[in-house]
Amino acid sequence: MRFRHRAAAGFATLLLPLAGLVGLASPAEAATSATATYSKPQDWGTGFEGKWTVKNTGTTTLSSWTVEWDFPSGTSVTSAWDADVTSSGTHWTAKNKSWNGSLAPGASVSFGFNGSGSGSPSNCKLNGGSCDGGTTNPGDNPPSAPGTPSASDITNTSVKLSWSAATDDKGVKNYDVLRDGAKVATVTTTSYSDTGLSAGTDYSYTVKARDTADQVGPASGARAVRTTGGTTEPPPGDKVKLGYFTEWGVYGRNYHVKNLVTSGTASKITHINYAFGNVKNGQCTVDDTYAAYDKAYTADQSVSGQADTWDQPLRGNFNQLRQLKAKYPHIKVLYSFGGWTYSGGFGQAAQNAAAFAKSCKAVVEDPRWADVFDGIDIDWEYPNACGLTCDSSGPAAFRTLMQALRAEFGSNYLVTAAITADGSNGGKIDAADYGGASQYLDWYNVMTYDYFGAFNAQGPTAPHSPLTSYSGIPQAGFNSADAIAKLKSKGVPSKKLLLGIGFYGRGWTGVTQAAPGGSATGAAPGTYEAGIEDYKILKNSCPATGTIAGTAYAYCGNNWWSYDTPSTIAGKMSWAKNQGLGGAFFWEFSGDTGNGELVSAINSGLQ
Repeated sequence: MRFRHRAAAGFATLLLPLAGLVGLASPAEAATSATATYSKPQDWGTGFEGKWTVKNTGTTTLSSWTVEWDFPSGTSVTSAWDADVTSSGTHWTAKNKSWNGSLAPGASVSFGFNGSGSGSPSNCKLNGGSCDGGTTNPGDNPPSAPGTPSASDITNTSVKLSWSAATDDKGVKNYDVLRDGAKVATVTTTSYSDTGLSAGTDYSYTVKARDTADQVGPASGARAVRTTGGTTEPPPGDKVKLGYFTEWGVYGRNYHVKNLVTSGTASKITHINYAFGNVKNGQCTVDDTYAAYDKAYTADQSVSGQADTWDQPLRGNFNQLRQLKAKYPHIKVLYSFGGWTYSGGFGQAAQNAAAFAKSCKAVVEDPRWADVFDGIDIDWEYPNACGLTCDSSGPAAFRTLMQALRAEFGSNYLVTAAITADGSNGGKIDAADYGGASQYLDWYNVMTYDYFGAFNAQGPTAPHSPLTSYSGIPQAGFNSADAIAKLKSKGVPSKKLLLGIGFYGRGWTGVTQAAPGGSATGAAPGTYEAGIEDYKILKNSCPATGTIAGTAYAYCGNNWWSYDTPSTIAGKMSWAKNQGLGGAFFWEFSGDTGNGELVSAINSGLQ
């Protein structure tokens, strides 16, 4: 069940009514020795924060200042501070307050505003002259963002960074290089070697350009770099231990990134899939922007122990994941798109796979959080088959999509997919070219759960995650062993297959027999959804009474549940190692106990 919450983005008091006011009188002096520069400290999608900085670059005191600019239609100021802002149509005028108009030589002052729309200012004038200090040109735009830096020659203590040049209407003067948000150098070329680093440590680099008027442009995309050496990475050859973190879990479930720390889970996993991004109009997009990057955390809720501030550039789950990675550098995070609810857009995406891949990389590499994500996961349920809706894109569409993603993301990113575990003849595995697509992927998350459940309300009761077949199983091929064998037969290497574990149970009510195969009258009651319940609840409310096909079941009252326990997970991990699988994954963190006993069983079983 998804819980939604959107936050109002505005946070400043409207100082003057803006609509219907006329422009101020023309300024009396020309700005031959002052500049005005514009920046956008925050952008929350439906609006933004703008900031102007006026600097006296001359040798005499400036007694007052007036900044004028044009916004395109649809973009406007909604509130302002530290200046009196008025408008006439699309033309905007900001005049100093009584207390901040006087600027001594070399001094500067800033004023800000909240805006709606997505446009940028143009035709800037300062006291009637151009904003770059001249008298003839009507304005000076700040430089563009440089290209995302690339990293090479990485050693224990150094890295070489290179980036493509920014552009500017007056010319780029130099570049600021930022490490983890702090400036470490200013250079005139498009490369820089950073030294004095710590071995085995993660760093994030961005670059900003500065023009001849000293205006600083937006930051480039971030490049994550890990120096060599150190001892914090898991030993080579470790199995993948991956869990899904649900975006909506921060609401009703009250499960946050910090829970991975307090439960002891963070030290026992290698990867996190952040679920889910949406797929709309054939493009990747962030789903719940509030939960993803705007929700503020108090000090006690935060991984770092530091409270979020109103003006920091990134909050929400993404910032908490950034803090988690700083604390546990071995963890890699992938952004997962699709899922049961959002898979309907993949068919359209496959029609222009290159454009889809480009849109996904733009989301993953957004400069605000590019250092958070190490790859992308695609959860298409199901290509050329039916899930929530039916797809008819053909057997080659999935391979086409994966090929485009690998081409766009390159070899430095993880590219993975969650796929069906239907091992029946002519079933969902046979509907798409999973074998051919595997060459482009690091691994498959094989969803070896949800085979049976109260979506068949009358039963028969059966374990939702059987490891093997058994006498009386309701559907041949609906078990982990058959699914893994079929994928191997299609040419998928064993090491690219992860076994799926559910941290929840599925159950029926109106059941009269304890053994599997009984009839039922409907779905058993669940906390969030009928027929489904977290392991952390079931272990106490309906303890396991038996095992079948490598998993557990429980009969209590007239309810019948199936779920995995630490004991059955241990058996499944042993099987996965014997099969040469790449590891295991699970859905999802919040179903585990407060001390992470299911994650502990996966970790121990894959050692």
